[in-house]
Amino acid sequence: MIILDLLICLVLVASAVVAMNVRNLVSAAVLVGVVSLLVSYLFLRMGAPDVAMTEAAIGAGLSTVIFLIAIRRTEEEEQG
Repeated sequence: MIILDLLICLVLVASAVVAMNVRNLVSAAVLVGVVSLLVSYLFLRMGAPDVAMTEAAIGAGLSTVIFLIAIRRTEEEEQG
C-alpha cells in the first residue's frame, strides 16, 4: 500500500503543478478539486475519516463549485 500512497502523492504534486501553469481557469479549478480529493484520500489512509469527509465535501466539492460559478460569472460580465 505504500507504493499506492507514493503514486497518489506523485499525482497530487503533478496536478498541483499543472493547475498552477494551465492557462484555462476552468481546468485550473477542476485540477484544484482533484488535488483536494487526493488529499482527502490520504487523510483517509492516515486514519482520519472525519477530516477526509470534510476535505472531500468542502475542499473538493463546494470550493470547486464556487470557483466554477465565479469563473462563469466573470466571463459573462466580460462578454456582456
